[in-house]
Amino acid sequence: MHRFLSKKRIRHRIFILNQVDHFRFNRASLINVGFLESGNDTDYIAMHDVDLLPLNEHLDYSFPEAGPFHVASPELHPLYHYKTYVGGILLLTKQHYELCNGMSNRFWGWGREDDEFYRRIKGAGLQVRRPSGITTGYETFQHLHDPAWRKRDQKRIAAQKQEQFKVDREGGLNNVRYRIESRTDLSVAGAPCTVLNILLDCDTNETPWCTFG
Repeated sequence: MHRFLSKKRIRHRIFILNQVDHFRFNRASLINVGFLESGNDTDYIAMHDVDLLPLNEHLDYSFPEAGPFHVASPELHPLYHYKTYVGGILLLTKQHYELCNGMSNRFWGWGREDDEFYRRIKGAGLQVRRPSGITTGYETFQHLHDPAWRKRDQKRIAAQKQEQFKVDREGGLNNVRYRIESRTDLSVAGAPCTVLNILLDCDTNETPWCTFG
């Protein structure tokens, strides 16, 4: 990513958001934390899956002034092809992310949080834009997904089965609960990186599906 972005002359810092608590994986809360911890010297964010790497140098990672820009569009992502998909790689200005109140913190386990975020984007009156003129199709990205998914993050538990299709109108950036266990700034092959070890907190009365087993 450092070589890719440097070639395009895009200033960047890579944040690695590492969840180190005992709860199930919560991608949305981790992105909320990354946003809050990114500092005032950043003007936009890339919500970027760690297992998805761009192969086409024509992909646009520049400032998404006109609205959220979905780099990993359904026409290009190797796995997810439905038209409301906004996962994988999504660029937003910090102003637009705040306008959506970030992402819902209710999605413990894998999946569905980006579908809820799509509804937030539309509710905020924003229009999702996507790449044009990219001819590499499903070969646009390298997907390094580990097939050994953890059962605890895949399973839908109790009321979570119904909750995953609802819009969370209350929570997001305003109520994410966390503590930074450690923050390490380092350079990896010239890439400026910040590794955050994050302890999320969960109200088990509100979202009992944050634990498993």
